[in-house]
Amino acid sequence: MIKATCFGEILWDVFPTHKKIGGAPLNVAIRLASMGNEVGIISRVGKGKKGKQLIQFLNENAVATLAVQIDEQYKTGKVKVTLDEKGSAYYDIMQPRAWDNIQLTDAAITLVKEADIFIYGSLASRNEVTANTLNELLKFANYKIFDVNLRQPHYTAAVLENLLVQADFIKFNDDEIYEVATLLGSTDQSFDHNILFIAEKTKAKCICVTRGSQGAVLYIDSTFYYNSGYHVEVVDTVGAGDSFLATITSKLMNNDDPQEAIDHACAIGALVASREGANPVITAEDITNLIGTSTL
Repeated sequence: MIKATCFGEILWDVFPTHKKIGGAPLNVAIRLASMGNEVGIISRVGKGKKGKQLIQFLNENAVATLAVQIDEQYKTGKVKVTLDEKGSAYYDIMQPRAWDNIQLTDAAITLVKEADIFIYGSLASRNEVTANTLNELLKFANYKIFDVNLRQPHYTAAVLENLLVQADFIKFNDDEIYEVATLLGSTDQSFDHNILFIAEKTKAKCICVTRGSQGAVLYIDSTFYYNSGYHVEVVDTVGAGDSFLATITSKLMNNDDPQEAIDHACAIGALVASREGANPVITAEDITNLIGTSTL
């Protein structure tokens, strides 16, 4: 098993009728830990009850919280989530929040140095304090995984380019890869050509793109691997991409076959989308049953 450190926002997803614990780094960390990996997270919460509940949830799910900081001024993260008729999620991300103020600490540096992989996203860089902390921590990372995870208006071209060129592994969704490829100068409309273009521009060792119900594409060791998706009834898409990333990361870093890795990751992403919230329990039987069905 691997040692992983996740960095960035941990928060409450507030739906019209209920609320759930979330944040992409938290979702990735929880899923990685559920697979037996050793996982820690670097973030910041408010000093009240909501922050304590987040820390307790992480601890209960075997994610180390030594580097989760307590902020005396800013509140714990909160996102208002709305779902369309297909279950696709739209986000109103409150600011400023505690995770906008993550400080560079010895605990955070140690966690990054000792990890096999360091996973980060673009959203945490919307504030200069957290962005500066991330840039410093990247200097200590052994293997850097960038979960692009674009959320308008919380990113700039300069921030994205800086984070892209430092990554060993980049994960996009199908909208993000075209936006980023255009940003870097591509005029090509071919999906695979844009993956190759970004790989050349960034020197990333691995690129993965999720395509919703159409599965995903993985480019690693100069080879493409594809999965065309699994049919499920979508409840909500919150956290599906995070569980996909955690799964494919765990599989690849534990030296599993790339095709098996992408098949397994697509199955777990689909299962998460078929259930409420970002962190449903997924069993081995659930995965086996879904993979055993016909792909779309």
